[in-house]
Amino acid sequence: MAGLDPTSFNKSKRLSTEQPPRPRWPSTESLSKLLSATGIKFSEFALLAEGRSKGQGIPLIGMAQAGSDGLFDDLGYPLGQGWDEINFPEDHTGLYALEISGDSMLPLYRDGDRILVDPHAGSSLRRGDRVVVKTIEGEVMAKELVRETSLSVELRSLNPSFPNRTIERSQIIWIARIVWASQ
Repeated sequence: MAGLDPTSFNKSKRLSTEQPPRPRWPSTESLSKLLSATGIKFSEFALLAEGRSKGQGIPLIGMAQAGSDGLFDDLGYPLGQGWDEINFPEDHTGLYALEISGDSMLPLYRDGDRILVDPHAGSSLRRGDRVVVKTIEGEVMAKELVRETSLSVELRSLNPSFPNRTIERSQIIWIARIVWASQ
Protein backbone atom coordinates (compact mmCIF):
# COMPACT_ATOMS: atom_id res chain seq x y z
CA MET A 1 0.00 0.00 0.00
CA ALA A 2 2.89 2.39 0.69
CA GLY A 3 4.64 1.55 -2.59
CA LEU A 4 7.79 0.45 -0.76
CA ASP A 5 10.18 -2.37 -1.58
CA PRO A 6 9.38 -5.41 0.64
CA THR A 7 12.87 -5.19 2.18
CA SER A 8 12.55 -1.51 3.22
CA PHE A 9 12.25 -2.42 6.90
CA ASN A 10 14.16 -5.72 6.86
CA LYS A 11 16.47 -6.03 9.89
CA SER A 12 19.19 -7.61 7.74
CA LYS A 13 19.43 -4.36 5.75
CA ARG A 14 20.10 -2.20 8.82
CA LEU A 15 23.90 -2.41 8.67
CA SER A 16 25.98 -0.86 5.90
CA THR A 17 28.47 -2.90 3.89
CA GLU A 18 31.30 -0.57 4.97
CA GLN A 19 33.97 -1.73 7.37
CA PRO A 20 33.29 -1.32 10.20
CA PRO A 21 29.55 -1.59 9.50
CA ARG A 22 27.45 1.36 10.62
CA PRO A 23 23.71 1.36 11.35
CA ARG A 24 21.33 2.21 8.50
CA TRP A 25 17.75 3.22 9.16
CA PRO A 26 14.75 3.60 6.90
CA SER A 27 14.51 7.05 5.37
CA THR A 28 12.00 9.59 6.65
CA GLU A 29 10.37 9.36 3.21
CA SER A 30 9.81 5.61 3.70
CA LEU A 31 8.43 6.20 7.21
CA SER A 32 6.13 8.92 5.88
CA LYS A 33 4.76 6.59 3.19
CA LEU A 34 4.23 3.85 5.77
CA LEU A 35 2.35 6.17 8.16
CA SER A 36 0.21 7.53 5.34
CA ALA A 37 -0.71 4.03 4.12
CA THR A 38 -1.59 2.76 7.61
CA GLY A 39 -3.28 5.94 8.82
CA ILE A 40 -1.49 6.02 12.18
CA LYS A 41 0.36 8.86 13.90
CA PHE A 42 4.13 8.78 14.34
CA SER A 43 3.72 8.55 18.14
CA GLU A 44 1.59 5.40 17.74
CA PHE A 45 4.13 3.95 15.29
CA ALA A 46 6.96 4.58 17.75
CA LEU A 47 5.10 2.74 20.52
CA LEU A 48 4.35 -0.19 18.21
CA ALA A 49 8.00 -0.30 17.07
CA GLU A 50 9.01 -0.62 20.73
CA GLY A 51 6.54 -3.46 21.21
CA ARG A 52 4.11 -1.34 23.21
CA SER A 53 0.81 0.28 22.41
CA LYS A 54 -0.86 3.36 23.80
CA GLY A 55 -4.10 1.48 24.26
CA GLN A 56 -4.93 -1.48 26.40
CA GLY A 57 -5.38 -5.17 25.83
CA ILE A 58 -8.74 -6.26 24.51
CA PRO A 59 -10.28 -9.53 25.81
CA LEU A 60 -10.31 -12.35 23.22
CA ILE A 61 -12.12 -15.67 23.15
CA GLY A 62 -13.01 -18.14 20.42
CA MET A 63 -16.45 -17.82 18.83
CA ALA A 64 -17.08 -21.51 19.56
CA GLN A 65 -16.47 -20.94 23.30
CA ALA A 66 -18.55 -17.73 23.46
CA GLY A 67 -21.76 -19.65 24.15
CA SER A 68 -20.41 -21.04 27.42
CA ASP A 69 -21.97 -19.80 30.66
CA GLY A 70 -20.15 -17.20 32.74
CA LEU A 71 -18.29 -15.42 29.91
CA PHE A 72 -20.67 -12.45 29.45
CA ASP A 73 -22.87 -10.37 31.69
CA ASP A 74 -26.50 -9.67 30.73
CA LEU A 75 -25.46 -6.62 28.66
CA GLY A 76 -22.90 -8.58 26.59
CA TYR A 77 -19.70 -7.43 28.33
CA PRO A 78 -16.83 -9.88 28.96
CA LEU A 79 -16.89 -11.55 32.34
CA GLY A 80 -15.08 -14.33 34.17
CA GLN A 81 -12.04 -16.43 33.33
CA GLY A 82 -10.80 -18.04 30.12
CA TRP A 83 -10.26 -14.88 28.09
CA ASP A 84 -7.00 -14.30 26.24
CA GLU A 85 -5.95 -10.79 25.20
CA ILE A 86 -4.93 -8.97 22.03
CA ASN A 87 -3.30 -5.56 21.71
CA PHE A 88 -5.05 -2.76 19.89
CA PRO A 89 -3.25 0.55 19.32
CA GLU A 90 -5.96 2.76 20.82
CA ASP A 91 -7.95 2.75 24.04
CA HIS A 92 -11.30 1.12 23.32
CA THR A 93 -12.83 0.45 26.72
CA GLY A 94 -15.57 -2.16 26.62
CA LEU A 95 -14.60 -3.77 23.31
CA TYR A 96 -13.75 -7.44 23.12
CA ALA A 97 -12.63 -9.77 20.35
CA LEU A 98 -14.03 -13.07 19.13
CA GLU A 99 -11.97 -15.45 17.03
CA ILE A 100 -13.87 -17.11 14.19
CA SER A 101 -13.65 -20.88 13.92
CA GLY A 102 -14.91 -22.97 11.05
CA ASP A 103 -16.48 -21.92 7.76
CA SER A 104 -20.05 -21.03 8.77
CA MET A 105 -19.39 -17.32 8.15
CA LEU A 106 -17.66 -17.59 4.78
CA PRO A 107 -17.14 -15.69 2.57
CA LEU A 108 -17.12 -12.67 4.94
CA TYR A 109 -15.21 -14.11 7.91
CA ARG A 110 -12.74 -16.97 7.62
CA ASP A 111 -11.40 -19.44 10.17
CA GLY A 112 -8.93 -17.54 12.38
CA ASP A 113 -10.28 -14.03 11.65
CA ARG A 114 -10.89 -11.89 14.72
CA ILE A 115 -13.80 -9.54 15.10
CA LEU A 116 -14.04 -6.65 17.57
CA VAL A 117 -17.42 -6.37 19.22
CA ASP A 118 -18.84 -3.24 20.85
CA PRO A 119 -21.56 -4.00 23.42
CA HIS A 120 -22.19 -0.23 23.85
CA ALA A 121 -23.68 -0.12 20.34
CA GLY A 122 -26.66 -2.35 21.13
CA SER A 123 -29.02 0.59 21.47
CA SER A 124 -27.97 2.34 18.25
CA LEU A 125 -28.05 -0.50 15.74
CA ARG A 126 -29.04 0.14 12.14
CA ARG A 127 -30.16 -2.05 9.26
CA GLY A 128 -27.11 -3.60 7.58
CA ASP A 129 -24.94 -3.61 10.73
CA ARG A 130 -23.04 -6.81 11.35
CA VAL A 131 -23.86 -7.99 14.84
CA VAL A 132 -23.20 -10.70 17.39
CA VAL A 133 -26.28 -12.03 19.18
CA LYS A 134 -26.53 -14.24 22.26
CA THR A 135 -29.77 -16.13 22.87
CA ILE A 136 -31.11 -17.48 26.15
CA GLU A 137 -30.24 -20.99 24.89
CA GLY A 138 -26.56 -19.92 24.94
CA GLU A 139 -26.18 -19.70 21.16
CA VAL A 140 -23.79 -16.96 20.01
CA MET A 141 -23.97 -16.02 16.34
CA ALA A 142 -22.66 -13.36 13.97
CA LYS A 143 -25.21 -12.11 11.44
CA GLU A 144 -26.32 -9.00 9.55
CA LEU A 145 -29.19 -7.00 11.03
CA VAL A 146 -32.12 -6.84 8.60
CA ARG A 147 -34.91 -5.49 10.80
CA GLU A 148 -35.53 -4.83 14.46
CA THR A 149 -38.92 -4.39 16.15
CA SER A 150 -40.05 -4.43 19.75
CA LEU A 151 -41.08 -8.09 19.31
CA SER A 152 -38.37 -9.62 17.10
CA VAL A 153 -35.03 -9.24 15.36
CA GLU A 154 -34.53 -10.38 11.76
CA LEU A 155 -31.00 -11.49 10.90
CA ARG A 156 -29.37 -12.40 7.58
CA SER A 157 -26.75 -15.14 7.57
CA LEU A 158 -23.31 -14.08 6.45
CA ASN A 159 -22.94 -17.38 4.62
CA PRO A 160 -25.70 -17.97 2.03
CA SER A 161 -25.57 -21.72 2.80
CA PHE A 162 -27.10 -21.05 6.21
CA PRO A 163 -30.68 -19.89 6.83
CA ASN A 164 -31.64 -16.38 7.88
CA ARG A 165 -33.13 -16.10 11.36
CA THR A 166 -35.97 -14.24 13.01
CA ILE A 167 -35.64 -14.36 16.78
CA GLU A 168 -38.20 -13.20 19.31
CA ARG A 169 -36.84 -10.34 21.40
CA SER A 170 -37.63 -12.32 24.57
CA GLN A 171 -35.17 -15.01 23.39
CA ILE A 172 -32.23 -12.57 23.05
CA ILE A 173 -29.96 -11.86 26.01
CA TRP A 174 -27.89 -9.24 24.17
CA ILE A 175 -26.99 -7.94 20.73
CA ALA A 176 -23.78 -6.02 19.92
CA ARG A 177 -22.27 -4.42 16.80
CA ILE A 178 -19.15 -5.79 15.08
CA VAL A 179 -16.93 -2.74 14.65
CA TRP A 180 -13.77 -4.22 13.09
CA ALA A 181 -12.44 -7.45 11.60
CA SER A 182 -8.87 -8.69 11.05
CA GLN A 183 -9.02 -9.93 7.47
